[in-house]
Amino acid sequence: MRDRMADPRSAMIGGSDRARPKSNRIVPSRPDASDAARALMHGIFVGEIQALEGAGRTCWDFTDDEAPFALKLDMARQCWDEARHVEISVKLADWMGSEIGQYAENTVLFEAACSHDPVLRLAGVNRALEGLAIDVFTTMKEFGDVAGDPFLAFCEDWMLADEVTHVKMGSDWLRRVTEGDPERRAKALEFQGVVDKLFSYGGTRSDSEESPIGLARRFRELAGFTSEEIDGIAEVSLAALSERKSQAARLQAEAATQFASAAGTARPESTPNTATGPEA
Repeated sequence: MRDRMADPRSAMIGGSDRARPKSNRIVPSRPDASDAARALMHGIFVGEIQALEGAGRTCWDFTDDEAPFALKLDMARQCWDEARHVEISVKLADWMGSEIGQYAENTVLFEAACSHDPVLRLAGVNRALEGLAIDVFTTMKEFGDVAGDPFLAFCEDWMLADEVTHVKMGSDWLRRVTEGDPERRAKALEFQGVVDKLFSYGGTRSDSEESPIGLARRFRELAGFTSEEIDGIAEVSLAALSERKSQAARLQAEAATQFASAAGTARPESTPNTATGPEA
């Protein structure tokens, strides 16, 4: 995640010639709204590719004893959905005026899909990352509605319905597979928390209007999250936002101190005027 933020392509978002807010919801009134929406759409595209690969791996990697056949059948259905999402995302990116590879991305979703335990994959991918997708698609749909882009709004709404189903499958299967094994369930939920915290980096997603992506509470409930789970994600996200703001304030203070120190050092020393008038 930090590597992605440090990539020069990330600095292109918003352009260097326009003021960009520190962090706020993606709405048409933002000076960099178009670039921010394009970058988020590019992230959706890359995420869908990784989700497709992850679901496909779960279909292949485990025996029926390790993962029930019905679970793998649901993952196969998810593969079909993700493949369709990739195609939609490519067309939307073209519609919005961006190109594949224009923005920096990461492979965290795929890495979460490489666990040797299928339950951890359900927790990390279907619940944590697909849960994030619910938040992202809701934000993008709302942006399309407000911006007057019916194509964007319709496509995001269509994909959002699929994501709710994917998260619901993960929620249901996690509970079914770990029934009678509280230790395994606790381990899976702990891993989900780690992934949720990772993708709350910098307060990117939270209930606060200062975050670009909102927390889609109602759709998360439909996907099988409890109110307590959603509140927990909200707390982690707000803590990440607060941490980012504190870090930004500290860096600004340090920069101001360094600037003042440098200015004081560079100031030329005044010399007394020793010139005398003409002799009498």
